[in-house]
Amino acid sequence: MRVALPHNLGKDEVRRRMHKHADEIGGFFPAGLARVSTNWTSEDRMVINTEVMGQTIPGEVLVGETEVVIAMDLPLLLSVMRGPLEAAVKKEAGRLLAP
Repeated sequence: MRVALPHNLGKDEVRRRMHKHADEIGGFFPAGLARVSTNWTSEDRMVINTEVMGQTIPGEVLVGETEVVIAMDLPLLLSVMRGPLEAAVKKEAGRLLAP
């Protein structure tokens, strides 16, 4: 699954906002449903590992000049929920770019 969030904030400002809000990613899920861990491997790449219903979902966030890309490798069990998951990521991920 790949979701692109366009922006016109500039890379430095997006990095600052993403670092500020990265710990909020776990709150995108209903309480107790998911465990989320994040790790910045470079200033433009954050690795995300999410565990939902016993399934591990590896992913990453890539900061670009004009968009932020959120990519997640959905396991087969969760691939049937791709549409609703993409919609939820688009809705909630906008909070990561909030001031």
